Amino acid sequence: MQLRWLDRPAPYLPVWQAMQDFTENRTADTPDELWLVEHAPVYTLGQAGLESHILNPHGIPVVHCNRGGQVTYHGPGQVVLYTLVDLRRRGVFVRDFVTRLEQSVLDVLADLGVPSACRKPGAPGIYVPQSALSVSQGSALAKIAALGIKVRRGCAYHGVALNVGMDLGPFSDINPCGYAGLQTVDLRACGVQADLIDVGDRLARRFAAAW
Repeated sequence: MQLRWLDRPAPYLPVWQAMQDFTENRTADTPDELWLVEHAPVYTLGQAGLESHILNPHGIPVVHCNRGGQVTYHGPGQVVLYTLVDLRRRGVFVRDFVTRLEQSVLDVLADLGVPSACRKPGAPGIYVPQSALSVSQGSALAKIAALGIKVRRGCAYHGVALNVGMDLGPFSDINPCGYAGLQTVDLRACGVQADLIDVGDRLARRFAAAW
């Protein structure tokens, strides 16, 4: 499995196109790759994404892409791990793949001092309870990592975005992942000051080990 960091901040469209090209051109012998990136500000809508979930983009570009899920925000201070992997070759089903990806995030958060992070039934991604935040705002779960994938000919791409230390304001201008009022947080809100490169490398290592 090959790992590479893309230039930062990376515009979304060329990266998405590169993922599609890689997947279309790969063969049964092509090594899997992990791409780490910090994107320039962008809202992305999944295949079934509804524009009504974008309340006010404030000039941030909106891209309709082919991953699963609704709307999310990518921007500086967030690390994205793109997993370009051949599920069919490894005999891995999509649900198991998603579980491994989510577990990789949970392991990284535990390493960094957020052991209370969890899954939420029926809602892909990773969440933290309000009690884990430096400033609690209630008892509901807040989202810290968003997940969306695409499978083409047995091969997956897209991946997971983990919020490290970012301007969270743009999340308030959407219904994150299609849920009105869902709070979105980052590691900094959990009292963890972390380096984005270090977090990305940890995430890639955890996923590679699980894969």
